[in-house]
Amino acid sequence: MPWHESLSVGIAQIDEQHKEWFRRAENLFEAGKQGKAKEYIGEMLEFLDRYTKKHFADEERYMQQIGYPGLDEQKKAHAAFISQLAKLRDDYESSSGSISVIIAANKIVIDWLTKHISNLDRKIGEFVRSK
Repeated sequence: MPWHESLSVGIAQIDEQHKEWFRRAENLFEAGKQGKAKEYIGEMLEFLDRYTKKHFADEERYMQQIGYPGLDEQKKAHAAFISQLAKLRDDYESSSGSISVIIAANKIVIDWLTKHISNLDRKIGEFVRSK
């Protein structure tokens, strides 16, 4: 699923980081279509681990700066996703790159991104615009 303007939060830094997530997810999907997902998934999980933590820290710092009232809810959602990623990474390493783990990775990333952005992150932009 490519990035779509309907997923824009309206905050440039956050939108750019979300777009990078979607680019990586698209790369995973393309690798799967070419039969190369097994090689790419390790790299994708490594990227997600690093980038997700950086993005969440940036996003939480921004929410704190603007006095966003939904910060605690966001922190809980972020912690849950980091936990999901850790489990996915463990599953990948213990299964030696099973196709089911690759499918789960793609599904988790896309589902979480679209739901989280549409439901929680969009509210940050709405809060900023209402001030």
